Amino acid sequence: MLDPVKDDDGAPFWRYAAEGELRVQACADCGELRFPPRPCCPHCQSFATEWRPVSGRGRIWSYVVPHPPLLPDYAAQAPYNVIVVELEDAPRIRLVGNLVSAAGAALNSLDPHGIRIGTRVHAVFADGLVQWVRS
Repeated sequence: MLDPVKDDDGAPFWRYAAEGELRVQACADCGELRFPPRPCCPHCQSFATEWRPVSGRGRIWSYVVPHPPLLPDYAAQAPYNVIVVELEDAPRIRLVGNLVSAAGAALNSLDPHGIRIGTRVHAVFADGLVQWVRS
């Protein structure tokens, strides 16, 4: 499995994920939630930030099953899915991940043909990564 790129702006996201918590960046001045993390608030242009916990509940907004696998490290796991999750308590934020059968399960642990847009999911954590399972 490939490790995510952890830049300075996004590093807290991965630190919280390693602790089993889903948090998103928020403007400390106007309260606007934002993802992906960035230094400046697109709403009020403030550089003040904080990380707020979110429930980790959401729904599948979109998905894809890559054919053929474009990254060699993933070839052995094909077919696998990549889903986009719209967060229930922050609907303008969408996170990309994988729908799996249980925390820590392989990317190909579910048949991708059974995935449906609108399916309720919740975040689980394994090895510092956020994965998604059906609710």
